[in-house]
Amino acid sequence: MKQNIHPEYRKVVFMDSNSGFKFMSGSTMSSTETIEWEDGQSYPLIKVEVTSDTHPFYTGRQKFGDRGGRAERFMKKYNMKKSDNK
Repeated sequence: MKQNIHPEYRKVVFMDSNSGFKFMSGSTMSSTETIEWEDGQSYPLIKVEVTSDTHPFYTGRQKFGDRGGRAERFMKKYNMKKSDNK
């Protein structure tokens, strides 16, 4: 293996920006932000938007704001009425 070409592999803390859920893992990512972990040591903090805590596939439920009613907004925007045969 060539020397001095690989990024440094270290422990980092990932934080879900939607729920505040945090977990520690190994990564080559770096960050200027740090956080003190449960063991009293400071680790780089990587903020992510989706983790297993908020992803609907893993949780079985939707936690994000729902943009429902798209058909109703379309109908209102173009001044259309629902047909009675549905």
